[in-house]
Amino acid sequence: MGDKPPLRAVRIAPKCAVCSKPAEEKYKPFCSKRCADIDLGRWLKESYRVPTDEGPGEEEPKTRSEEGG
Repeated sequence: MGDKPPLRAVRIAPKCAVCSKPAEEKYKPFCSKRCADIDLGRWLKESYRVPTDEGPGEEEPKTRSEEGG
C-alpha cells in the first residue's frame, strides 16, 4: 500500500456557465460579457429558482423575537 505515489489535484480549465466555452479571466465564470448578461437576465426573470415546500403566499414561521417573547 505504501509504494504508490500520492494523488495530485489536476486543474481543469473552467468552462462558461452558459455556453460551455472556455471561461475568460475577465468574465469568469463566463466566456464573454454576452454570456454574463444572459445569466443576469435569467436571474432577473426568475428563471432560476430554489425549490421549497412552501406554497405561494405562505409566510415563514415567526421567530421568538418577532413574537415578542
